[in-house]
Amino acid sequence: MSLYYEAASVLANSDNAGGSLKSRLYRQTDLKSSPAQLFALISEASKWSLVLKDVIEKCGLLREEKKLTPILALLLCHDLIVSKNGVAAPANHVLKLAISRHKARLSAEFTKARIRRGYPTLESFRGAVNDGALEEQPSSGVKTKHPRWIRVNTLKTNLEELITTNFAEYEKAETLSQVMAASGSTKIYFRDPNIPNLLAFPPKIDISKSSVYTSGKIILQDKASCFPAYLLNVAPGDGDIIDGCAAPGNKTTHLAALVSSCTSDNQKPSKVIAFERDKTRANILQKMVKLAAADGITSVKAGADFLAASPGTEEFSNVGAILLDPSCSGSGIVGRDDSVQMHLPDASSQSAAVPGSQSSKKRKRTDPSKPKVEPTTAVNFALDDSANEETPLEEDKTSERLTALSTFQLRILTHAMHFPNAHKITYSTCSIHFEENEGVVARALASPVAQSRGWRILSRAEQVDGLRQWQRRGLWEDEKFGEQAELDHDQKQLISDACIRCEKGTEEGTMGFFVAALVRDAGPNFNSGTATLHHTADDSEEWKGFDDVDVTEDKPIRSVSPTSQHSKKKRKKARKNRV
Repeated sequence: MSLYYEAASVLANSDNAGGSLKSRLYRQTDLKSSPAQLFALISEASKWSLVLKDVIEKCGLLREEKKLTPILALLLCHDLIVSKNGVAAPANHVLKLAISRHKARLSAEFTKARIRRGYPTLESFRGAVNDGALEEQPSSGVKTKHPRWIRVNTLKTNLEELITTNFAEYEKAETLSQVMAASGSTKIYFRDPNIPNLLAFPPKIDISKSSVYTSGKIILQDKASCFPAYLLNVAPGDGDIIDGCAAPGNKTTHLAALVSSCTSDNQKPSKVIAFERDKTRANILQKMVKLAAADGITSVKAGADFLAASPGTEEFSNVGAILLDPSCSGSGIVGRDDSVQMHLPDASSQSAAVPGSQSSKKRKRTDPSKPKVEPTTAVNFALDDSANEETPLEEDKTSERLTALSTFQLRILTHAMHFPNAHKITYSTCSIHFEENEGVVARALASPVAQSRGWRILSRAEQVDGLRQWQRRGLWEDEKFGEQAELDHDQKQLISDACIRCEKGTEEGTMGFFVAALVRDAGPNFNSGTATLHHTADDSEEWKGFDDVDVTEDKPIRSVSPTSQHSKKKRKKARKNRV
């Protein structure tokens, strides 16, 4: 019976733990119920919550059963009325007794709700709910749908085999809009033109219980999240590849599949080295790597921090490419089923109680002079981890947090540039903010390590074909870049055109996302002929960047001028001499 108590506790989130619902479930080590069972109960109950809220209030359940909270009542009511397996508890358990004695009244109100909505049977009602028929429209009246993106795991199968077997009954759509407008029961798919082995299905399709998913033949991954590995354009001579911030593993397994596809029989296989400093997330990463059959290619460094890795050691001597998707603001994450709304019943509802009950005979008087406290009746919960995201920013802390995040992101990007044989890097975030995106890339390119080793941005003309055709490119915001470096118009244009952006809520069906690739054409002292960034006149010594801060804690961030303290003293002395 711990199932319902634990589900209610996770939803209440009294500790204000950050991250999505799924990540919080898998982080908890003291759960008696399986995270998968808890996740299924919560996500299914949320679909019906708008109906069940009304049913519970009309029955006066919370006034009658004081031991039930709004969340517990909704979860139990779902399993009692909707679930085919009923309430998962012994017959004499206190919670089962509390909900079961109201079954007749709850069922009657539920039937009325079904008939009012025009559904003749429970199955037809169930189908409509799974298709999202009960979801509330936004205040604008326009609802943006997001397709269900599925990447075919080529380590276990191939696209053609999958389409002719598991999805043989599905019709191929000519446009993505057809799929986005379809219901969850519509058997239709769209083959993506930008990313190989990527398919789009209707937004509400439920594929999580299918054998093709549980066996690891397909991976649920947003289209934009596939860009970093594909933009890296893995080639036979690239050597080993580092994924610097690997969990939960979508990009890692994508990298492994790409490495496998370009490795010949007589060639020494490259390996993917996956860093994940959080041990709990590292466990999830290892499970995903094994399920995807990527464990033969991937070496998971659990509990290891990429920033602590020494670039010059023998272990990383063969590293030629690096993928970085560091922690970010998560401002690009979409609200598909990644965040759902749980409509909770009002505990102070004045609906009639169960006839014949004690509370129906005696009403408690209320003091009209006291203000009525309205309970929360709708709560948003983030369900899925779409990327390596942080908790979304609060408005009043946006500037401070963006400074901290961009500081960390710059550190990790310039650290990657120190690996002696690395010649490719992709840097990505699920953020919409310039400070975390183009701003970080531009400052990294202006750093001494980038200048001395010949790092430059990969121009649009050089990008892999599918992403060269992508129309949404980067942007430039002078007022947010500051004065760390001076760029002329051509340099700004070069960076903007080379960077790739995705926007949420568009006809392209992606979340908000950013990715850019940096390359190095030759040896450490190589100076490419393309436009490069130059330092300010005062920056005659090595750019120290920002203070070394730990962005995992909410500490005040102090920005440091790119000019060293030594340079400041020299300028001050020179001014004194002139006087």
